[in-house]
Amino acid sequence: MLFRVVLAVAVLVIFVYGLVDVIRTDGRLTRGISKPAWIVVMIVLPVLGAILWLLIGRPRDSAPVRQPRSHPTAPDDDPDFLRNLEMRRRNQAEAARLKKLKDDLEANAKADGGPAGTGQNNAGTRGKDGIGHDEAGGASTGDADTHDTGDVK
Repeated sequence: MLFRVVLAVAVLVIFVYGLVDVIRTDGRLTRGISKPAWIVVMIVLPVLGAILWLLIGRPRDSAPVRQPRSHPTAPDDDPDFLRNLEMRRRNQAEAARLKKLKDDLEANAKADGGPAGTGQNNAGTRGKDGIGHDEAGGASTGDADTHDTGDVK
């Protein structure tokens, strides 16, 4: 009687250990057949399936693969969260600064009565070529011509 109880407990322990080991092992590491097929073999042939799993299917030279349990961390403990929070704060501050500059520029343009960035008319200004131009667009008299001849107009 005692022998039967010990034998039943041993079969149950081998079966449960083998089944749990199959379930916890990464599917890419199983040998022989796929992980779902090993589970079916373990259920259909409890003792033989467990022995086959331990001899053939289990990955070599490794203990059962344990899945790391990830627990949520507090936001103030997560460096990625803090880095992203700082970047968002900087981006918002930069956007606010640019909006203020744009509003100031528009206010100055309205006060001057012209388009933004100009505060004066074109009379007496110099063009990008360095030659003075009057309102009609012609060159002012008395300016030196800086082309290859060196002549004064």
